[in-house]
Amino acid sequence: MMQTLAPAGVWFVTPGHASGRFPAAHGCGADVALVDLEDSVPAAVKPQARQNAAAFFTAPTAAGCVLGVRISSPTTRDGILDLTAIADFPVRPDVVLIPKVESARDFEIAAGALDAPGYTPHLYALIETPRALEELPSIVRAERIAGVVFGTADYATALGCSKSWEAMLHARSALVTSAAAAGICAIDSPFFDLDDLDGLRGEAERARNLGFAGKCCVHPRQLPVVTSVFTPTDEEVAAARAIVAASEEAGGRIVRVNGQMIGPPMVKAARALLARVDGRTPRGVSV
Repeated sequence: MMQTLAPAGVWFVTPGHASGRFPAAHGCGADVALVDLEDSVPAAVKPQARQNAAAFFTAPTAAGCVLGVRISSPTTRDGILDLTAIADFPVRPDVVLIPKVESARDFEIAAGALDAPGYTPHLYALIETPRALEELPSIVRAERIAGVVFGTADYATALGCSKSWEAMLHARSALVTSAAAAGICAIDSPFFDLDDLDGLRGEAERARNLGFAGKCCVHPRQLPVVTSVFTPTDEEVAAARAIVAASEEAGGRIVRVNGQMIGPPMVKAARALLARVDGRTPRGVSV
C-alpha cells in the first residue's frame, strides 16, 4: 500500500472538455485539483477531453499544484484509452482516481499501464457500488492503493435510495473504518446542492468528525467552506497544545485537561493535529 505522503484534504474536480476552466482549477487553492475524463464528460467529446487533459498538467498555471485525473473504469474501452493517453503525457498526474472499483485487479491494470521508471502515481479507489463496499477489505489492501474516495451519487442510485447523510452513513462508516485499518486516507463525496452552503458545511463537518481526511468539491464556491472545515481552528490547536504539554509534564501518565481525562490515544491525536499545523505534515497529506 502506498501510504507515504498521499494527498488528502480538499479536492476540486473540473471536466476535461472545459479547458477554459483549467486556470481557475489550478488557482483555486484546493489541496488536489483533478481533471475529469469520466462522468462529467459527454461521450462525444471524450477524445477531445483526453487531449485537453495533457494541457491541464503542462499549463503555466499548473506550477506548484498537486494535480490528478479521474479516468474511466480501467475495465472499459474508455478507461483503456484514458490510461494509454496519460502514459504519453509530457507531464503526468500526481494522483489517478479510478472509478467503479470493485476489486484490487483495477489497480493492477492502472499501475501496469502507468508505472514507469521514476514515476509511480498515487492511485485512489472511487467506491460507489454495493459490491465495492462488500469488497472493501481486499480493495484497501491492494498493493498500490493510496486512498479511497466515496461516491454517493452512483451508490445511492445503485441502492435506489436518497443521498441523505442518514442513508449514506453505513457506507461512509464502512469506508473510513476499512481505510483506517489499512493505514490509508478516505476522502468524502461531493455535496451536489450547489446553492446550499449551510448544508455543505454541515455535511463536511459530519464527514470530518466521522474520520474522513478531506472532501471533494465540484464548484469553486464550495472550496472556502470545505477548506475551513478541514483546517483546525485556533481553539482546536490551543487544546491540542495543552494536551501535549500536560502529558509531557506528567511523564506520559493519564492527566486531566479542562475537565477531560487524557490518555495516550488523545495525546496521539493532538500530536498529529499539531504536526499538520506546524508544517511537519501538510494539511493535504495523509501519512
